[in-house]
Amino acid sequence: MAKKKRKRKEIKRKLLHKYRLVILNESTFEEKISFKLSRLNVFVTGSLCIIGLIGLTTLLIAFTPLREYIPGYSSTRLKREAIELTYKTDSLVRTLNYTNKYLDNIRMVLKGDIENTEFNRDSLYEKFKLDPSAFDLTPIKEDSLLRAEVALEDKYNLFEATSSRGSLSLFAPVSGTVTQGYDAQQKHYAVDVVAKRDTPVKAVADGIVIFSEWTADTGYVMIIEHDEGLLSVYKHNGYLNKSQGQLVRSGEVVASVGNTGELTTGPHLHFELWDNGAPVNPQDFIDFN
Repeated sequence: MAKKKRKRKEIKRKLLHKYRLVILNESTFEEKISFKLSRLNVFVTGSLCIIGLIGLTTLLIAFTPLREYIPGYSSTRLKREAIELTYKTDSLVRTLNYTNKYLDNIRMVLKGDIENTEFNRDSLYEKFKLDPSAFDLTPIKEDSLLRAEVALEDKYNLFEATSSRGSLSLFAPVSGTVTQGYDAQQKHYAVDVVAKRDTPVKAVADGIVIFSEWTADTGYVMIIEHDEGLLSVYKHNGYLNKSQGQLVRSGEVVASVGNTGELTTGPHLHFELWDNGAPVNPQDFIDFN
């Protein structure tokens, strides 16, 4: 026990023993600076300096661009590029989904594969039909004055809308005899117009050609996209005068009447109209006679 105490006293004496650190002029041996040190002071001071250096290095790495030069840390530029690429990827995925949906609609137009329930508008109208007797429809004074003012303006208006679909006026693609009309129950979403072979087929309105190819069932097919979500489809053509991506004008010749495809029964035009993904009766908008 006494031996351990002596050993502890010896260690304490060595730690607290004072030393003098003197800095001298080598030529004149003049004393410039001197310090009184002990082993304990040197150890504590060195430890504090090391801890301070470690903390300063950590701050420099964490909050300054110097960390970009250390392997394993990503640069600010790389992070910014990664974020931009993430946004671009999200936009591309969204665009791809829209494109796939659009192509599915075109595929349905080509095949005529669509259920009647998808476009049964009569049932939709019946569902939200209002009873006029439940409302007071007697015109008020302000309404009568407004009607008179509008009637007076229209009386001298030289420009009147002639379209049945807003501002869109439809041109007859071909004149002839309608041999088979629109019949949604039989999935015949078109009118078949008989005409002489090579009779010019015209665009019903301004638009852009989105499909112009040969198909086994319906021969030469052209699909034109118009304003207000309208698609016009021309099948069994003899030849196609426009290619995909071209702009067409209303009444411009885009094809000719033919007898191509396996499902044809003679020279005629199989014409379809699709309004925002749903087929409509072309005879409601176009006079083929």
